[in-house]
Amino acid sequence: RKNAIVQSCANKIRFWVTNSGFFIIFAKIELVCQFRPWQTPGCGPPFRNTTNATIITMKTNYEIRYAAHPEDAKSYDTARLRRDFLIEKVFTADEVNMVYSMYDRMVVGGAMPVAETLRLEAIDPLKAPFFLTRREMGIYNVGGPGVVKAGDAVFELDYKEALYLGSGDRVVTFESKDASNPAKFYFNSLTAHRNYPDKKVTKADAVVAHMGSLEGSNDRNINKMIVNQVLPTCQLQMGMTELKPGSVWN
Repeated sequence: RKNAIVQSCANKIRFWVTNSGFFIIFAKIELVCQFRPWQTPGCGPPFRNTTNATIITMKTNYEIRYAAHPEDAKSYDTARLRRDFLIEKVFTADEVNMVYSMYDRMVVGGAMPVAETLRLEAIDPLKAPFFLTRREMGIYNVGGPGVVKAGDAVFELDYKEALYLGSGDRVVTFESKDASNPAKFYFNSLTAHRNYPDKKVTKADAVVAHMGSLEGSNDRNINKMIVNQVLPTCQLQMGMTELKPGSVWN
């Protein structure tokens, strides 16, 4: 970071380029930064005007996935298709996992706070001081009761409740109310050309579409929760599918 001098690094930063061209970074870092006697933007929380060392803890894992040409994808075997398009690691205790995709620069991820409060970090591909500087985000809690804080706003999310966060510079954190039943925050994020207000959304607010049949093993309700019929967004649209008993696919 500009004006910051990294003095020591506990744990490791591991990075490599795979033979498929993916640049993958897994970071679980504790950095001790010495900074100048003025505020250093973008290097963790706002610093005080002092020369004392400050410890910044990051628990964010992310990888970058590149788009595939349709003609190339025709030759992919099962292993390659899974590697390029399947996200297997979404929730890990006390970590945030993300995939930054070159398809529309979409970010898909999950945060599972157990014993700690997790911060939504501005990963390097965003080239921004905050994750939401030029992005919007939709969050679904698919675990136990939890709390999302966005700047000064506090949102309590129970199981299958959602939250829309508009663009804007602010710190976002995730926490669970009960470590024995942790929250699991699944999120999608896209670029945003303007700011829309943050809003919590429940199933009572959803536009519900019933589709499929028991005979076809896909009897289901699609709960459209973060969509333009419910609240304004730039381009993000998210819903939650609930399968009826006996149904197995969407």
